[in-house]
Amino acid sequence: MISDLVIIGGGASGFMGAITAINSGLRSVVILEGTSKVLEKVRISGGGRCNLTNSCCEISNLVNNYPRGEKQLIGLFNRFSTTQAFDWFEKKGLSLKIEKDGRVFPSSDSSEEVVKCLTSVAKRSGVKIFTNSHVKQISKINEGFNLLVKGKNSYETKNVLICTGGHPSGRRLAKSLGHSIVKPVPSLFSFSSSENSLRTCSGITLNVQIKLTVNKKRFTETGPVLITHKGFSGPVILRLSAFGARNLNANKYNGELRINWLCINEDEARLKIDLYKLENGKKLVFNNKPFPKIPRSLWKALLSSLNIDTKLKWSDISKFEKESLVKSLIMKKYLINSRGPFGEEFVTAGGVSLKEINFKTMESKLCKGLFFAGEVLDIDGVTGGFNFQHCWTSGWVAGNSFV
Repeated sequence: MISDLVIIGGGASGFMGAITAINSGLRSVVILEGTSKVLEKVRISGGGRCNLTNSCCEISNLVNNYPRGEKQLIGLFNRFSTTQAFDWFEKKGLSLKIEKDGRVFPSSDSSEEVVKCLTSVAKRSGVKIFTNSHVKQISKINEGFNLLVKGKNSYETKNVLICTGGHPSGRRLAKSLGHSIVKPVPSLFSFSSSENSLRTCSGITLNVQIKLTVNKKRFTETGPVLITHKGFSGPVILRLSAFGARNLNANKYNGELRINWLCINEDEARLKIDLYKLENGKKLVFNNKPFPKIPRSLWKALLSSLNIDTKLKWSDISKFEKESLVKSLIMKKYLINSRGPFGEEFVTAGGVSLKEINFKTMESKLCKGLFFAGEVLDIDGVTGGFNFQHCWTSGWVAGNSFV
């Protein structure tokens, strides 16, 4: 029997596409998952909690969280955005909560609840799910497609929806059907640095302004940075790595960070130091700081990097030492020489070229009956639930294309 739709990939976008398609009227919908478990990325994301979307509902703000695909997502999010995703899951019986930073998690803090929700809804709806079913080849036939599956099984289907995420198999299948692939490169990772001055500050998190320069290209972000024993991580670094992913890859992950530890300008910093010096002249510079937000270990590390005497009093600080301190607080330079580990379970920048997709339906412009959703496309977001949101949205739009 020929199926109405075969979905390659049992992840977030695949399940959303399958459930939506069968509920919109398709009779036979099949999910083929190449591994032994479906929704594995959902299961492990967020440390097992699953940050499944974000509470950001203003579409003009929402799309700013996508280094690639921002333009295309405007239209998609106007049809199914964060609010619709939140409601969709709650109507399916999954209780959700919004955290202070806008991230959305299941109320139970268990990703297993998200997996159970999607699998039970899919099975109840009549979606057939097959694991250990790696699709090796797709051939176009008169009625649709023939899929050759590992173990010499084959499926005939009228339509195919590729939802293989960052796995190379989906890109390979897309290429075999005429699609061009934007080379995938890592996104969402920490930065490694050979800078030794901050080794004693490992574990400190602080809100900062950062400028990343990679081969004359500049990226600027404000947010929490985490100092690690190897360099820098935290939300602001992951965001910079996402927006600078291609430039960083081309430059072999060498770049320059300038960190404003205070999030104020030089004149404000200078004024605060002068006032503090007037009122605390007899106190030691090393033990007494004008800026409460700066942790003590970071303050001492910055002073040590300037070779300031541990016995120096505020009244005796020279103009040169003061200016050096201001520069260190406001625009301290750190060289990065490699990327650290991936964050957010291996998000990549790259995939099927967006020029070849009709974003009203998620159908290929090159091959009738072939659809795409999720991270197999050259669309990716920063941390905070945005990558899953794109999966829910593109899966939903693709699933509604058969009405």
